[in-house]
This record gives sequence, structure tokens and C-alpha cells, in this order.
Amino acid sequence: MADFLKIMQQAQEMQTKMQAVQDELQRMTVVGSAGGGMVTVEADGKGTVKKVKIDPTLVNPADVEMLEDLVAVAVGDAQRKASDLAQAEVQKLTGGLQLPFKLPF
Repeated sequence: MADFLKIMQQAQEMQTKMQAVQDELQRMTVVGSAGGGMVTVEADGKGTVKKVKIDPTLVNPADVEMLEDLVAVAVGDAQRKASDLAQAEVQKLTGGLQLPFKLPF
């Protein structure tokens, strides 16, 4: 029974640490870019987009599709970086142990 209580205590400690990691990720910032930095997207460590910057020279009413593509690429880049950051933070928490499942952030 003592082993079970110890496991439950460890699980509770891990849950507390995971919440701290999630809170920290929300305070971190990553920047994705496209078009040689002409479109940049700032997101938090969880991948939530906070800011989009577009170089004014890209704004061409005749070629909106290119601008849309660049924004999509920059958002994807920021979200990939946020995912990589989250994985790195969780690996710090787990001591490099690979989890058999994908985390929801």
C-alpha cells in the first residue's frame, strides 16, 4: 500500500510540475517567419499567435494570394517552433525520458 501512495504522490508532483511548464510556455515567445523575414509571426510557447507583422512592400492588391501563403508559412513556422520548445521543456522536466504519447500543447 505504501508503494501505491508513493506512486500517487509522484503523479501529483508531476502534475504540479507539468502545470508549471504550461504556465512558463505561455510566457515564452517564439517567432516564425517567411519571405526572408518580410512576414513574421510572434506566438507564445503553446503556439497561440500573438502578433503578425507584414512588410508594407508585400501588400499588393493584385497578388493577395502570395501574401496569404507567406502568412500561413510564418504561422506554421511559429507553431512548429512552439511545439519544439514545449517538447524541450517537458524533456527537462522528465529528465530526457521519452513519453509514449504526444502532449496536448
